Amino acid sequence: MKKGKVYLVGAGPGDPGLFTLKGKKVLEEADVIIYDYLANVKLLNFCKENVEKIYVGKKGGAHTLPQEKINKLLVKKAKEGKTVVRLKGGDPFLFGRGGEEAEELQKEGIPFEIIPGITSAIAVPAYAGIPVTHRNFTSTLAIITGHEAEGKEESKINFSALSKIGTLVFLMGVKNLPYIIENLIKEGKSPETPVAVIQWGTLPKQKTVTGVLKNIVEKVKKTGVTAPAIIIVGEVVRLREKFNWFETKLLFGKKVVVTRTREQASKLVENLEALGAYCYEIPAIKIEPLLNENILEVIKKISNYKWIIFTSENGVKIFFKILWEAGKDWRAFGNTKIAVIGASTKKALEKLGIKPDLVPAKDFTQEGLINEFAKLDIKNNLILIPRAKEARELLPEKLKEMGAKVEILPIYETKICEESKKELKKALEEGVDIITFTSSSTVKNFFKLCEDLDKEKLKDLIFASIGPITSSTLRDFGFEPHIEAKEYTIEGLVNAIAEYFKIRGTA
Repeated sequence: MKKGKVYLVGAGPGDPGLFTLKGKKVLEEADVIIYDYLANVKLLNFCKENVEKIYVGKKGGAHTLPQEKINKLLVKKAKEGKTVVRLKGGDPFLFGRGGEEAEELQKEGIPFEIIPGITSAIAVPAYAGIPVTHRNFTSTLAIITGHEAEGKEESKINFSALSKIGTLVFLMGVKNLPYIIENLIKEGKSPETPVAVIQWGTLPKQKTVTGVLKNIVEKVKKTGVTAPAIIIVGEVVRLREKFNWFETKLLFGKKVVVTRTREQASKLVENLEALGAYCYEIPAIKIEPLLNENILEVIKKISNYKWIIFTSENGVKIFFKILWEAGKDWRAFGNTKIAVIGASTKKALEKLGIKPDLVPAKDFTQEGLINEFAKLDIKNNLILIPRAKEARELLPEKLKEMGAKVEILPIYETKICEESKKELKKALEEGVDIITFTSSSTVKNFFKLCEDLDKEKLKDLIFASIGPITSSTLRDFGFEPHIEAKEYTIEGLVNAIAEYFKIRGTA
């Protein structure tokens, strides 16, 4: 039997962009992932499809699985010959109990490796604009657990020694904040020493409260900051006023619903989060490929067509997947020319090493493509349009009017993503600011998902549309888009959202 191995991997402070390349590599190879509450679930997107995922997180003192059982689980899975990743928030060896897990693995003769993670003790203050050291303030730093093991008769934290150190960072200490403050003042720390408490650090929902030792407890109570949060004590906190780069981003604090399919959402989410937004990935649609004898027959005679027109990224991806599985590649096109509806469809083709012959210069709609074909003589040209089962008929109708022989090939259908209904309801209850729509189908299915919800909850939302066709569908449902992209692409939509908030001076 193949001998298993365990990787103790630090998931970092929360922002998935701060995850290490080595951590990503072992996640991609793992058979089993055993992960914690503070490990960002987006990291699981790196895993292979058939990976076994086991959640063992602890929230508010409630253990999904006690540490002793987690240790035994690691050993058990490794002895089954599996490659196991133990994904832990922050760094596995900094108050992460990774040392105890390593001891158990060593005792049982299980091979293991440690892959450090960026610790929240340094990353979170940095995202709040607070350097933990600065030559004009302090050159000493202590990192302390604010949550000691239960059952201790007395604290092992030497507050007398800590009171003489420049910067103190307490992890997991919000619950014990009054106790920490009381002891620091008691041991000589000035009541006027600056303090910051940061919740959900490095994520778009980050919340920072600042004060001084004598008033920070009251301020934290008023603002409702709870775990997970860290505490920073020291003069360096004063630098936040100058260095607060993250919480001043244009869309910081804005909650955005992305209605694209999960597979397509990443680029939009990435761009919005770069501006500080907190994104809910709630797909209103899902794409289901179609495969039948007619499609396979068309593939066999693909070089007979004068033109093939792709109207979406999905059309490109699905068509070429079918082509590949039929034992063919782009060479099967022969002299067939390719037209695409816009920039994103063009990019999808270019990733496959294919340069389209015709792309609208600016108007990335069916109308734009019709205008381009109107400049050509396409009489009696045989044209294939691989597309969704349900789509606008304007393009094929206009091409026929120009004398072309048009064949529509449905290769996928767009269906409502029913499993998103619960997620959408929860997001609306939490208070969403913006809903993004990237196609008419996302609009139609969004309102289907909202059928059982109170429509009053939608009145104060900002609707952002990728272009005029999507906007028209929104109006059919009685909602005027507040934002419409000038360039009908993901980048264009993000730019339009940014411009909307710039004009209003809203951050």
